[in-house]
Amino acid sequence: MEQIQYDVVVVGTGAAGLFTALSFPPHVRILMITKDAVENSDSYLAQGGICVLRSPNDFEPYFEDTMRAGHYENDQNAVKIMIESSPQIIDDLIGFGVQFERDEHGELRYTREGAHSNYRILYHEDRTGKEITSVLIKEALSRPNITVKDYTTMIDFLESDNVCYGIALEDKTGTQKAVVAKSVVLATGGIGGLFKHSTNFPHITGDSFSLAIKHHVQLENLHYIQIHPTTLYSKKKGRRFLISESVRGEGAILLNENHQRFIDELKPRDVVASAIRHEMDKFRTDHVYLTLPSMTKEEAKHRFPNIYEQCLEEGYDLTTDLVPVTPSQHYLMGGIKASVNGETSMNRLYAVGETACNGVHGANRLASNSLLESLVFAKRTAHMIAASLSNIPITCPIALPKSYPKEPMRTQENKTLIETELKRKDPIFYEKWCHFSSES
Repeated sequence: MEQIQYDVVVVGTGAAGLFTALSFPPHVRILMITKDAVENSDSYLAQGGICVLRSPNDFEPYFEDTMRAGHYENDQNAVKIMIESSPQIIDDLIGFGVQFERDEHGELRYTREGAHSNYRILYHEDRTGKEITSVLIKEALSRPNITVKDYTTMIDFLESDNVCYGIALEDKTGTQKAVVAKSVVLATGGIGGLFKHSTNFPHITGDSFSLAIKHHVQLENLHYIQIHPTTLYSKKKGRRFLISESVRGEGAILLNENHQRFIDELKPRDVVASAIRHEMDKFRTDHVYLTLPSMTKEEAKHRFPNIYEQCLEEGYDLTTDLVPVTPSQHYLMGGIKASVNGETSMNRLYAVGETACNGVHGANRLASNSLLESLVFAKRTAHMIAASLSNIPITCPIALPKSYPKEPMRTQENKTLIETELKRKDPIFYEKWCHFSSES
């Protein structure tokens, strides 16, 4: 098997992976890989926005909102770091060229979503993830020290005695290679691609978690899976279109089959999702309804252009019609156990973004904390790794196999490992929500 060498390998080209790579000094040689097209990450799909600490007076309310949403299972130090780091992260993004919404005086606009006590969310139309990720991709592709390979899959860790020496990969031609590196950063997202109904891209199938299980890397709360309450109901196969929580933040209401409101729409996501499930079971339907009576058609088109257009394509005017919505798998709060500097239980292996579980989200993520969390801890991880790179040789003491199994055998093994782990950790949640795709 051919061997190539880099200082750092970053697996994943979402916000966490990109910001990690961009936070290294320019002399560090970095390889970034992704299973699909570079822009096809769940970060790219994020609609609502990114939280920021607007003033010192909002620290305690923001902290409490995050803790309450997470059922107080959050790591308090991680939450503190995330909130305190947020103004600098926003400055970094604006410095890269990210355009957030501003008022007629050029001041930043803020919105609010479910379980937030204040308006503290920056946004770009209803495509905030696309705006941020596109800018970061452009910046990464311009850096001579960063090499980006699309349609390239990580198939194994190169590990010996709990030290990671790199990864094995399979490129778009089917060629398998060993990449020897001083450090590996996992930024592969969650597990949505395994589910029948998910807002995630189908190729995001939890590869890092199955490899972690094989190599005895510590996982944390893999069963802490967030179900998003409002995705556009459709009988079509494929990824579910998310109707952002910010729509409810701007006045949208939920109605049951009798056209009655049944929940405070701004409660945390897990509470709203469970309430919707209750109504669906009660009326024996597979959806409830969402409508936005607080906005005119013109206002909705301006504030939520993408969502409004997607609903219209399905035959619904968001401002006047009852839009059918249903809960779908959305986000993973658990993952590979990581410190606030991305360190895992395996030496020289790091995890960031949705792949990592540093405890910041607890048992349920507060809306619009995901992009912020990804960027804050990605930057810290890069700085942690960079401080030690000069002391690490590029070497691999492992006898590599001539080849690894091809698809679809790898995918089926991956799915079985994760499904078994979820069933073991929380059989009740598994039975209620874990409807796996037969196609993954």
